[in-house]
Amino acid sequence: MKIGIIVHSITNNTYSVAQKLHDKLIETGHNAEIQRVSMVGGDRPEGKNIELENPPDVSSYDALIFGGPVHAFSLAPAMKMYMEQMGSLQDKKVALFVTKGLRFEWTGGTRAIGQMKKICQSKGAIVMGTGIVVWNKQHDKKIAEVAQKFSNLF
Repeated sequence: MKIGIIVHSITNNTYSVAQKLHDKLIETGHNAEIQRVSMVGGDRPEGKNIELENPPDVSSYDALIFGGPVHAFSLAPAMKMYMEQMGSLQDKKVALFVTKGLRFEWTGGTRAIGQMKKICQSKGAIVMGTGIVVWNKQHDKKIAEVAQKFSNLF
């Protein structure tokens, strides 16, 4: 199965999760690749005057994993814009994850996942699973759990 891992990452925390997911998917026999959502002029967390640079095309993938950071208790603006503008996900299996700094999942993580899920479902996707990685002392353990969970979804 060809799986696209589409991420937006400013601090590289989200990207490091994508790399671990990629490695786990390859280990379990999938064909996976990572693509980044980037802004023209460099990534800025405040998200003012966002223009996306070479947005990834999702049409060639059998399944997708979308990942982004939480900003101001919501999905990062660049990732939200990308997801709203991407093409159809009709009948594609999708998994979603976010990374965040505040320790409780409900401090933005749950809302960001909800935003991602709503966008994907409106484009016809089948959301198979979600994950929230809080960036604390336990983040490596949580990343391993999400990687294992997602590798079993496809």
